[in-house]
Amino acid sequence: MSAETASATPPAPVKTRAGGGLRERKKERTRRTIRLEAFRLFREQGYTETTVEQIAAAADISPSTFFRYFPSKEQVAMADDLDPFMIASFEAQPAELSVLAAFRQATLESFAALSPEDREFEVARVELLSTVPELRGAVARELERSNDLVAELVARRTGRSPGDFEVRIFAGALSGAMLSFIDRSTFGPEQIVRVIEFLEAGMPL
Repeated sequence: MSAETASATPPAPVKTRAGGGLRERKKERTRRTIRLEAFRLFREQGYTETTVEQIAAAADISPSTFFRYFPSKEQVAMADDLDPFMIASFEAQPAELSVLAAFRQATLESFAALSPEDREFEVARVELLSTVPELRGAVARELERSNDLVAELVARRTGRSPGDFEVRIFAGALSGAMLSFIDRSTFGPEQIVRVIEFLEAGMPL
């Protein structure tokens, strides 16, 4: 198996848009099919060797339809379906919880809501990101996006500005620590909670 090949059979992606009308359900099925077929091809022939045209053909859609769902092949791999769950759960946490405690609880709740197939997909996605050299730039951009997202969430919870020095440092420490596990095949809530608890303890060495 090459470093560019995902090792697990790709399960169905996380269901992020459950409910809604017939049109929305159809769009969600198409999106899931695209990701499922893309990951199957990544596993079978490698990320670099897989083209948008091949993914579209496997999903029984046209390349133009593919681009209505994803701007690039890279984004098929990078799209994080857990974000909406994590954001909603974090913002619903009781005000008396510390920011880190709220993130910890949101992590546990978000992963608990996943089916075994959904969780397997997230593990396969993280493994792909950690083994494909062509995705390193995208992972770096994801870190920047994660920093901005965490800063915005922390700012809303604490009533501060996302640009405040302490808020930005906090966001960078948390998102950077999270992404340090991106090369772990055991990615899951246990590892994320361990990161948060280490930060809560003041990062003792």
